[in-house]
Amino acid sequence: MCTELAQLYTELAQLYEKYKDQGFEILAFPCNQFGGQEPGTNEEIVQFACTRFKAEYPIFDKVDVNGDNVAPVYKFLKSRKGSLFGDNIKWNFSKFLVDKEGHVVDRYAPTTSPLSIEKDIKKLLASS
Repeated sequence: MCTELAQLYTELAQLYEKYKDQGFEILAFPCNQFGGQEPGTNEEIVQFACTRFKAEYPIFDKVDVNGDNVAPVYKFLKSRKGSLFGDNIKWNFSKFLVDKEGHVVDRYAPTTSPLSIEKDIKKLLASS
């Protein structure tokens, strides 16, 4: 596994641990539409993330984020926050920040470090 992927998992777990008691949630939706990065079963993916990276946040079943079978949650997220390059998700670990009322506040690229959006999370938690 590449170090960038390990860093993303690790930083997500750190953010969740730090802010979960303040109402912060991470909802993870694995997707195998990008280079076959999530080839395992739903159970294998959860086991991998929870064991190797101590992910305590919900990890849902695999979904499609683009195409004819796009999951409704991604249809909604993309309709509220398109990206500079169009609405399609470009790679795994695209991130959306959503407030408690369900408004999509921001969208972050797959390469954006989760810790780099901590200031946005803190601001959102302070305003709720």
